[in-house]
Amino acid sequence: MADVPAEPDERRRPKAVSTPARFARTVAAELADPLTPVLATGAAATAVLGEYTDAVLVGGVTVVNAFVSGLQRLRAETALEQLLLEQDRTARREVGNGRTEEIPATELRVGDVVQVGSGDLVAADARLLEAEDLEVDESGLTGESLSVGKSVAATPGAVVADRTCMLFDGTTVVAGTGRAVVVAVGQSTQAGRATRAAGGAAPPAGVQARLAELTSAVLPLTLAGGGAVTLLGVLWGRPLREAVAAGVAIAVAAVPEGLPLVATVAQQAAARRLSGRGAVVRSARVLEALGRVDTVCFDKTGTLTENRLRVARLVPLGSGSGDEGTDDDQLRLAAAGMGDGDGEAHETDRAVLDAAGDAHDGPPDASLPFAAGRGFSAGVRNGRLVVKGAPEVVARRCADAPDLRERIQELAAEGLRVLAVADRAVDGVPDDLDEAARGLTLRGLVGLADTLRESSVRAVEQLRAAGVRVVVATGDHPETAAAIAAQAGIPDADRVVTGTQLARASESERARLVADHAVFARLSPEQKVLLVGALRRAGATLAMTGDGVNDAAAIRLADVGVGVEGAESPAARTAADLVLTDSDLTRLVDAIAEGRAMWSRVRDAVSILVGGNAGEVAFTVLGTAVGGRAPVGTRQLLLVNLLTDMFPALAVAVAAPRSANGTGDDDGPLAGHPLAAVLLAGPHSGFTREVRRMVLVRGAATASGATAAWVAGRVTGPLFRGRASTMGLAALIATQLVQTAWSGRHSPLVLGTVAGSFAVLLGIVQTPGLSRFFGCTPLDPVSWAVVLGCAVAGAAGAEVVPGLVARWRSAGTPAG
Repeated sequence: MADVPAEPDERRRPKAVSTPARFARTVAAELADPLTPVLATGAAATAVLGEYTDAVLVGGVTVVNAFVSGLQRLRAETALEQLLLEQDRTARREVGNGRTEEIPATELRVGDVVQVGSGDLVAADARLLEAEDLEVDESGLTGESLSVGKSVAATPGAVVADRTCMLFDGTTVVAGTGRAVVVAVGQSTQAGRATRAAGGAAPPAGVQARLAELTSAVLPLTLAGGGAVTLLGVLWGRPLREAVAAGVAIAVAAVPEGLPLVATVAQQAAARRLSGRGAVVRSARVLEALGRVDTVCFDKTGTLTENRLRVARLVPLGSGSGDEGTDDDQLRLAAAGMGDGDGEAHETDRAVLDAAGDAHDGPPDASLPFAAGRGFSAGVRNGRLVVKGAPEVVARRCADAPDLRERIQELAAEGLRVLAVADRAVDGVPDDLDEAARGLTLRGLVGLADTLRESSVRAVEQLRAAGVRVVVATGDHPETAAAIAAQAGIPDADRVVTGTQLARASESERARLVADHAVFARLSPEQKVLLVGALRRAGATLAMTGDGVNDAAAIRLADVGVGVEGAESPAARTAADLVLTDSDLTRLVDAIAEGRAMWSRVRDAVSILVGGNAGEVAFTVLGTAVGGRAPVGTRQLLLVNLLTDMFPALAVAVAAPRSANGTGDDDGPLAGHPLAAVLLAGPHSGFTREVRRMVLVRGAATASGATAAWVAGRVTGPLFRGRASTMGLAALIATQLVQTAWSGRHSPLVLGTVAGSFAVLLGIVQTPGLSRFFGCTPLDPVSWAVVLGCAVAGAAGAEVVPGLVARWRSAGTPAG
């Protein structure tokens, strides 16, 4: 995973850096790959042998790998920067004599007095001096989906979500007006501290680490093979220089030069496919971590939900002048109780209006808008005064209101925000609607809920079906969190852990809590970080998904941070490794599936590279033991690697995923059910073990096919001994190509690449000048038939023999 620094102050744009300079920086980062010294050593050893062309080839592969990988990283960063573009924020600062000036938010300083109104984006942390019906949406900071009423009264010792006397950077004013004195800007704000806390994440080990482990295991065997060739040559009486040169040639040729490039190209192809489906990665290497994800932690507000209220329940409680028994009647009555509003409608009024639709009778004859201090709104329409607001407030204004506590608790347990609706007949239009709103008759309750995204249920269902655990982390109320989690299909949603419980628990208790619960509520940003740490210590490979400043630290500290597009603040997207560019959460499912499929493709490509090289070493050692001289030379071995390793392996790495069941049907990880064909045991745990098995099988098959053709060439007699070496070389290449073609038989790209490589082999061997340059002899049709027969037999053995061995072992194992 790329090491991408967080931006402590998202308002501050970085200085522009030229494209060439950025490209050079990314290439330098790629050259720091741990496999680069191995490749450089191989190039140097080849140069010592005097094969300067071969040395340039090995070094060139290293440079090409760095350039391709650097280009992909640059492209991903550029695409993400386009997503992060935002308008410059401004603030209204008082300058004396009641006047204000509009300034860029970055110019605010501690001690400045600012004014805020409905629709303003708060640009700093500030202590309120005056507040009139002020409500602020703090969901991006605290996770609380409902707007918070603000007042001047101090709230010492309160948590961030309950500091009603404060305005916070990055939050949005939804109603009312206020004056406040700035107390913190930039990194010192609550938002800045939450973002700064995200800076210490260490990238998890991924494909390159697994390849480094594999290389560490392969290189000693390669050196041993080279040493064996040297020793056998000396024992056969060959000159020491010739024997040493043959051994070094084997060691150099067996270095898997294309290993880093294969992983990079596989990642680049996967990243490109994902970007076309609404998911942009900050670095292609994020995909390797996505392939290991076994736990997804969703933020609730703005991620699982749309952060938009809607009418979810209507509860009639009485009858009025008309028939209020139907939903339309209840909605018409509720809509009548809202003010027409000279400014922007309150969020609860918007929700009621959206639900009422055509049932709404239009503007009232008179209205009183909602205010936090009053607790209700009112409207007069057709001789009736209708009031809508907080149940406890409305009930006090009713003549004979029933006890609503139990009913309200039931609705609240479903995660609903409850409003009461009451009315009475009036003559004309009262002068003071506030005073007139007494002696009312309670008509019903309206339950409002944050809107669950349409894709949430599908995403949760698909993740669970793929063996991925899903948990919810939110700053919202426990009952609301539990209700949303249940609607999304998360099991055990009624079992909720609060942030306070999590923070007070010991390490062992915390491990038990994160293992046994799936819903975590009333979490501060720091407690979300605590949750992420506990999950990772419990062994989870975690993807953390969110959209607000309160999620930024947790997103950065997770194995994979996922930002959701559309938030007011870009802090979450700045900290994220993967950004979903639309509201469809199944894009995350696509990303995990693509990551898992990438591990599978890299596994196949690595088996081609390392398995082929193992077969080459085995064939060379065997041939030297039999004949005293290596059957293939340095230049021929490099030709083998060029035709069998680089291009075929790259084709496998970028090809569409194979079917998991091996039947050849189009049921890969992204077909049908997005995660139907992935390895549920996890790619990380079995990757190295499976690669070793495939390397052993491929190496044995390659060595067998090449040896059989070489022996067939030798037994024709001394006259044709030069042909034996060419037949061995051709079979060495053809056996690997046949295996690659079979494994990628459903990919036109792989089949085309194999056909092209074989055509090049045929052209080199049969063209006199080229054939001589590579130490070959043109072959007759019979020789080619023998070569192809041995190649097919070797590849068939690779498919059949492992199954027979497994069956034999199974039969030999006693039952029980």
